[in-house]
Amino acid sequence: MKGRPVTALILLFLSLSHPVTAVAVDKIKVLALFPGKAMVEVDGSRRFLRQGEPSPEGVLLISATPEEALIEVDGRRERYGLGSQFGGSFAKRKVTEVKIVRDSSGSFITTGSINGRLTEMMVDTGATLVAMSETEARRLGIQYRLHGKRTAVQTASGTAAAHYVTLDKVQVGEIILQQVEGVVVDGGSPRTVLLGMSFLKRLEIENSSNLLMIRQKF
Repeated sequence: MKGRPVTALILLFLSLSHPVTAVAVDKIKVLALFPGKAMVEVDGSRRFLRQGEPSPEGVLLISATPEEALIEVDGRRERYGLGSQFGGSFAKRKVTEVKIVRDSSGSFITTGSINGRLTEMMVDTGATLVAMSETEARRLGIQYRLHGKRTAVQTASGTAAAHYVTLDKVQVGEIILQQVEGVVVDGGSPRTVLLGMSFLKRLEIENSSNLLMIRQKF
């Protein structure tokens, strides 16, 4: 085994010999504090934590003094004093993700729905609101003249008359947002609904070359 780092082999052996399965932690209570050690209650189970050694639930003691402990759970670090109790803050959040592939024209286009009716959408981070033509609004059953507010918008062709509306529900994949601000532009443009920032700003967006990922966390 000439030339192979011995330290790396030892660390590999230790990691294989003492696997830790991280689970969702809902409540932590600090029972006692010592230099480099802490006695805590994790979801009802008592654990004696040593600095740098995770519990079976994945609770890791970063540092400890008789006054406070720095504890990491699921990548998040919090400071705890003696008797501190935190509930619910470490439960893992559900993540819903939608992937959209860039098309041959360089646009990110997907099929979604507005108020329960299917429509084609183009992701447009340059659009302030979810925007559509009055032609599409009628097809989707949006009563923009009755419930909307008269306004004007700036388009590539200049200023256009429009109606400001609030969309009950906008859905892309499994991501559903309610009460989304939108605008209905007089005429037949835009031909495709623009999925603007009134929808996107409430989500996480990651653009990786030809793939756009939109995430919703609960």
